[in-house]
Amino acid sequence: MKESPMNQKKENQSISIFLEVISNNIINHGYRIDRSEAKRIGAIDQKEALLLFYHANRIREHYKQNSVSLCSIVNAKSGACSEDCAFCSQSSRYKTEAPIYSMMDIDEMLKVAQQAKQDGAKSFSLVTSGADVKNETELKRIGEAAITIREKTGLDVHTSIGLLTIEQLRYLRQCGVTTIHHNLETSERFFPSICTTHTFQERMKTIKTSQQAGMKICSGGIFGLGETIDDRIDLALTLRELDVNGIPMNFLYPVPGTPMEHQLPMPPMEILMTISLFRFILPNKAIRICGGRESNLHDLQCMIFFAGASGMMIGNYLTTAGREPELDWRLMRDQNLKWQGDSQKNN
Repeated sequence: MKESPMNQKKENQSISIFLEVISNNIINHGYRIDRSEAKRIGAIDQKEALLLFYHANRIREHYKQNSVSLCSIVNAKSGACSEDCAFCSQSSRYKTEAPIYSMMDIDEMLKVAQQAKQDGAKSFSLVTSGADVKNETELKRIGEAAITIREKTGLDVHTSIGLLTIEQLRYLRQCGVTTIHHNLETSERFFPSICTTHTFQERMKTIKTSQQAGMKICSGGIFGLGETIDDRIDLALTLRELDVNGIPMNFLYPVPGTPMEHQLPMPPMEILMTISLFRFILPNKAIRICGGRESNLHDLQCMIFFAGASGMMIGNYLTTAGREPELDWRLMRDQNLKWQGDSQKNN
């Protein structure tokens, strides 16, 4: 989308006029908001939340119509991770109840993928714990699983297996993997507060190397870690600069035993307003609501699409259970939204 100047003095406009002008320029002219505009959106009072949602939804409908995308994952290798990400139950540095097991067999991964297909997922990601995949046997199994899942289910296969080299990426692409999922998690400024065993720049390097290898990129973050609104804006602007394809938005589920266990959860309305902020900054991207959806939004899950999201994760997460797919199907049907496989479901 092209940059274009705004003709009006935005700082003197009411919130109502400001949002209408901004959203109209995004929809009609492909306008990219700047940092000051993003900060004003991020500072909107909750009393104006419905107005914010209205315009975020207009932008979503313009770029995504009434279609939403569903994704699903399998925790193909769990626990015993050497990294110290403060929110993660799979770090070996913390005492949690997260399961620990080695790489699944291909048949096990296929079984989860087949269920994801039945649930209406369009894409399926193979996820492994650890900073990277140093074991070539494990990498080969991931590649063979990708081939099998693609052939037997037709799902778009993604991987989330940590820091990757160009050679590993080329191998995965040969196996039919289309997308690398690699979250930046938060802003570069705040990142050292949540992880010290690898850097933000290392994550950026994997994303850029993946793009060089011809991969699509799914990258987002986790919110509610103690970051500021400026950190959220910085993350969104970085993702826009990288031109990633999809943005998963996760919301902290404080896991006992991790440094984040006593972190207060984000209020549901703050979550929804953060989704809207990301829609304004990333208007034409796939914004998917993932981990922490049920535990943080509660009865307001039905609002995620009105707030600007265009997809969500269905089924289970890495170490926590999701809700029954039928509940998500009903949520989408009640809003007249369509998704892959909808015609196969019973009303």
